[in-house]
Amino acid sequence: MAKSNNTRAGSNNRATPARRRDREVLEAATKVFYEQGYSAASVQDIADELGILKGSVYHYIDTKEDLLVRLFEEVHEEVERILEEVAALEGLKPLDRLAEYVRRQVEHNLDNLERITVYYHEIDRLSEEPRKAILRRRAVHNDFVLGLIREAQEAGDADPDLDPKIAANCVFATIIWTYRWYRPGRWRRESIAEQCAAFAVRGLRRS
Repeated sequence: MAKSNNTRAGSNNRATPARRRDREVLEAATKVFYEQGYSAASVQDIADELGILKGSVYHYIDTKEDLLVRLFEEVHEEVERILEEVAALEGLKPLDRLAEYVRRQVEHNLDNLERITVYYHEIDRLSEEPRKAILRRRAVHNDFVLGLIREAQEAGDADPDLDPKIAANCVFATIIWTYRWYRPGRWRRESIAEQCAAFAVRGLRRS
């Protein structure tokens, strides 16, 4: 279990020194996991990245896995907020809502390339209970997309012959796979997000 850090829970938005250091530790761990892989990385590597003693890192964690769990939880807090914002938009048809969801999730992935890479590469490194918890949180997104596809089919806007579960997997592939090929500078993130959204929805529309 990770050590409690009450500085993260306050209502004061100004970061205390302890909170800033907590953030620095997680960012250093993300960089090390991204560059070396979680299994190869050590707490000493994280300490070296921070320029502090290894023992000082243990002020913030009990085990290396604590950092991986916190990274996963942080990613889910952000993508769940995106889902909630898209779900709350008024006046959208199901496929338009789905396009907006894809667009925003792709932009998030492109803006957080290192964390997203670690997220998709390292989930199997989590021990059983944290992994189950993350998969439950993923299921919320799967249900959301699946529901939109079914709504679109019922409304006559999506191909009724498509298997919604397969179609949902294709939508997620469009979102997820960007981390494997995107590198900043070659394409505008907004253009990539827009094309991914159009591609995902076009494959669902009724011809």
